[in-house]
Amino acid sequence: MRPNPAFGAGFLAVRFVFGLFMAAHGAQKLLGWFGGYGLAGTGGFFEQLGFRPGKLFAVVASGSEIVGGLLLAVGLFGPFAPALLVAVMTVATFSVHWQNGMFATWNGIKVSLMYGAVAFELALTGPGQYSLDTVFGLDALWTEQIAWIAVSLGVAGGFANLLLRKITLSGAKPA
Repeated sequence: MRPNPAFGAGFLAVRFVFGLFMAAHGAQKLLGWFGGYGLAGTGGFFEQLGFRPGKLFAVVASGSEIVGGLLLAVGLFGPFAPALLVAVMTVATFSVHWQNGMFATWNGIKVSLMYGAVAFELALTGPGQYSLDTVFGLDALWTEQIAWIAVSLGVAGGFANLLLRKITLSGAKPA
């Protein structure tokens, strides 16, 4: 069965736009580009969320968004690029947005959950025929088993990050 060129072009468009937007989102956090707060501001925000040291968590999160987004945009290294984004969106959904309900109007989970779902889908379905994985013959990285392993690692990595938070339920300042 021959690949449908329109299907491949559709995957390319989604992968490219989504990947570049995620990379830009990471650049806001890390470098302060595109109106972002940069490492100092993002690190301070992460500290407020209970991620300590804040700058280290900010580097990991923004680096995952930049690297994962760029690799996804060009379709390189199988499902592992979108799995990085699944991890970051898992953390964002539960640490920043969960308590605000559903909608973005109130900083709810809608956007982070939608981004996570798109990354999840791209990890499972692959980048399509127009990708560097196809050009370099790395299509074997997109088996169903490897995709599920990558997505599982992404979700597990996100929840592991959440477990590393230093928060208290009493409202007292963490040590």
